[in-house]
Amino acid sequence: MTAPDTTRDPHLWEPQRKVDDLEWFRKKYAEERDKRLPNTGADTFQAIDFEGRFADFDADPHAEGPRTTPPQTADLDMLVIGAGFMGISTGIELKKIGVTNFKILDVAADFGGTWYWNRYPGVRCDIESYIYLPYLEETGYVPTERYTRGSEIFAYTQSLCKQFGLYENALFQTRVTEMEWDEDTARWTVRTDGGDVFRARFVSTQSGLFSRPQLPGIPGIEKFAGHSFHTSRWDYDYTGGDTTGNLTGLRDKRVAIIGTGATGIQAIPHLAEHAKSLVVFQRTPSQIAPRENAPTDVDWFESLPAGWQKERRVSFDKCAMDRATADCDVDDGWIKFAKYQLRAIYEAGGMEPTLEQYMDAMERSDYEWNEMLRDRVDAIVKDPAKAEKLKTYYRTMCKRPGFSDDFLPVFNKESVDIVDTSSTPIDRITEKGIVVGDREYEVDLIIYATGFQQGRTWTDKAGYDVLGRNGNRLSKKFAEGASTYHGFLSKDFPNLFFLGFVQSTQVSNISNLIDNQARHMVYMVGKCLKEDIRAIEPTAEAEAGWNAVLAEHAEMRRDWNLTCTPGHYNNEGRVDDKRSTLVGGLYGPGYEYFEMLEKWREDDTFDGIATTR
Repeated sequence: MTAPDTTRDPHLWEPQRKVDDLEWFRKKYAEERDKRLPNTGADTFQAIDFEGRFADFDADPHAEGPRTTPPQTADLDMLVIGAGFMGISTGIELKKIGVTNFKILDVAADFGGTWYWNRYPGVRCDIESYIYLPYLEETGYVPTERYTRGSEIFAYTQSLCKQFGLYENALFQTRVTEMEWDEDTARWTVRTDGGDVFRARFVSTQSGLFSRPQLPGIPGIEKFAGHSFHTSRWDYDYTGGDTTGNLTGLRDKRVAIIGTGATGIQAIPHLAEHAKSLVVFQRTPSQIAPRENAPTDVDWFESLPAGWQKERRVSFDKCAMDRATADCDVDDGWIKFAKYQLRAIYEAGGMEPTLEQYMDAMERSDYEWNEMLRDRVDAIVKDPAKAEKLKTYYRTMCKRPGFSDDFLPVFNKESVDIVDTSSTPIDRITEKGIVVGDREYEVDLIIYATGFQQGRTWTDKAGYDVLGRNGNRLSKKFAEGASTYHGFLSKDFPNLFFLGFVQSTQVSNISNLIDNQARHMVYMVGKCLKEDIRAIEPTAEAEAGWNAVLAEHAEMRRDWNLTCTPGHYNNEGRVDDKRSTLVGGLYGPGYEYFEMLEKWREDDTFDGIATTR
């Protein structure tokens, strides 16, 4: 079941130097981290709320106009909030069990979620399409490439929804404004900004990890007299072109982009190709490994046996995230690094290494891997000063790894400059441009590749509060962090499902998490409908038990998170701020979490759940 080999970068995949002096690397990495400290946690960024100061940055560039659908009133079996892959999978799974009386709401004007909003030039998935795109076996769809473009993923979501008839259940350009539990009818009353009133037996909420954009916490953003936008709301009317590039509107423009994370890596090559000049402002460089993309071998793809996608997904997560197996056919940058570490562990202690041997091998192999990637920077970027700014000095999974064949060569252009803001941050934004230290960079366009909101409460990000049983408000209960059972249900908020990274598990392939969560939730909904269960919520003991398990896992990761450079994985260095779902609310190995959920369903007893019939 191995995919065809792709073109290899001859400079990579086998580190050339063994690491002996661990203390040098530890000191160097600590120095690089400390450059970016002290920090202000989530306040490093400014939220873009639906209404208020920066609301213009949230305008939908893809909608043809405001919503024209008149206000609706309906009694539903289920209301699904969010039309990304989670909402799509939920709708598909509901229809599979015969539930059709549901609505899918979204503030966007179509299905797609992340792939609706993110249409910046060069946007592409960094997970192999064969394990990322859901329901490939059922649809028979063959991805055109190993790593598909965002436009293809967005088109796939549309075709998926047409095939499963989800458009008839959808209501777009609609935002939930309030939600209240009615004990007498055991229904949620949900109101929207479109004047809709829905009464739903069950509600699922997909908070969306990559849907609520944020801006850097820099004064003066609103003073800039030129043009500016966030990458997730790309303005092609200004830049020209489309997701494939050809940004002809920038030929006479001086452009600045703030951020070199996953988005910046993909967009910057297109900006550099067309802009008169480009200044890249970077706090922390991203690790850049080769993309190794290739067209799909259709004969190979069509020869895969039944059940191949689930098997391929499971083996990827076990190897890439959990180091639980070396048996994985994906063989990309994620897996090559994982297998390099597994080999180092085996060489240190055989099949049963001691904890000391295991930890030592993990650390040494990580340093060696990064030495290799730093060598790659030197081999590609000719200017030593620029090259040094692009080298990473942190453990590999402190930030999401980057993959690109086009990003590093950009910095050989005379028209492209890079500004290191690690120790001298951006001071302010003026009418003319960006001030760092004693220099002002005058530009015509500022692009914010500054990611999405993480370190805020669930209700702050959602944009609405929830009034549950006995007057309990979700904003109060979740003020210091979420509290659920298995990441799905929360006491005093019956029949309300929380999906995504809310107290679930950490995976690289988010669509695998989505698939498992949607199936688990729909199992619970189906059981309730079949057995006429009126309402479900966790027992206090079950919820407290799950919180204790997550606290234990968070404590095990605490020292690791503190050694990392600030980023969204460690809530910008504030690892004790449990509002961030990526810091205090994740279980350990993903495959163990999924197996636990599967066993729970097989037992079919609703263990830990209080039911009202």
